[in-house]
Amino acid sequence: MTRTKKTGIKARGGRAAVIGALGVASVALAAVPAFAKGDVTVTAPHTAQVGKTFTVTAHGDDDAADYLRVCLEGRTGTQAWRQLTCGAVVDRSGDAQATTHVKAASKGALQYRAVAYGLLTKDDKHPVRERTSSTVTVTVR
Repeated sequence: MTRTKKTGIKARGGRAAVIGALGVASVALAAVPAFAKGDVTVTAPHTAQVGKTFTVTAHGDDDAADYLRVCLEGRTGTQAWRQLTCGAVVDRSGDAQATTHVKAASKGALQYRAVAYGLLTKDDKHPVRERTSSTVTVTVR
């Protein structure tokens, strides 16, 4: 029995199909969508004196939104979050900020968080909540 070498069109076509499939797979893997990057943070003192004023600030950025606004929310105990203030609307390249001054009226724990809202235009009336910061607690003594 003699063996013959496969040199026909089928053998070369099979190799070309495999090489083509590998090329398509490598392009598909390279075209994985990028995830939006952004962050929102809130800063406040750990403790405050009753009757004294302290400052709570928030900073945020998000490259997925055309325009961004950062708002500060606060609560005491387990009450619902309420919006304290919002900063100016900035475009994608800017750093959104919000600052508020709080007077500690009574003893207890006050909680604050920052929320970044994405807007389509500078005057968008329907902002979308993009990110929420972790909560910081101020203990009033």
